[in-house]
Amino acid sequence: MLQIEKTADGSNTLFVPELDEHYHSTKGALTESEHIFIQTGLRHCPLQEIHVLEIGFGTGLNAFLTLLEAEKTACDIHYTSIERYPLDETIVKELHYPELIAPAQAEMFHALHQAAWNLPQEVTPHFTLLKIEGDFTRFKFREKYNVVYFDAFAPEKQPEMWNQKLFDSLHSIMNTGGILTTYCAKGTVRRMLQTSGFRVERLPGPPGGKREILRATKETNR
Repeated sequence: MLQIEKTADGSNTLFVPELDEHYHSTKGALTESEHIFIQTGLRHCPLQEIHVLEIGFGTGLNAFLTLLEAEKTACDIHYTSIERYPLDETIVKELHYPELIAPAQAEMFHALHQAAWNLPQEVTPHFTLLKIEGDFTRFKFREKYNVVYFDAFAPEKQPEMWNQKLFDSLHSIMNTGGILTTYCAKGTVRRMLQTSGFRVERLPGPPGGKREILRATKETNR
């Protein structure tokens, strides 16, 4: 049964006893998401219309932060997220993310979770959401993406999500100049990304959290 735990920056996360794994860093759930996916990923894309792919919708925290960024910058974001095990909205509400992050936009956060699966929905004029209920390891994407948030559970917990074939597939569905960010800086992951054709950078991790993270950029269409 999922358990709610408070992290070091005051934001909550979920703990999965069966996997002995958290959805976010215990050093700070909000801090981690903002640093890895918004600051290091989304804000490094110079386009005014951005197609984002998230591997693992989870609690919707990354999607909510991206929506808020779209509203702030007036950038048009088409957000696709694939999730094999959707969370019940009841437990999501108990995380109290909108109350902590942007109380005035609480309805937008709940709209992300209330949106139908497998159908695109305009949540705001600047943010369109497509939630896919499915298995990333088997799904065939038809779009091209500018930014990818790779936020699966850790390789030792979900090894099937971290392999060369899947990173090759991600490279093939990204536009030239596309950016992939992930919290995992393991050498094996870095080398797989490089083998796929990405230019990979090891960057400082979030304050108080992991020492390093990875950002991978698609420079050519190889």
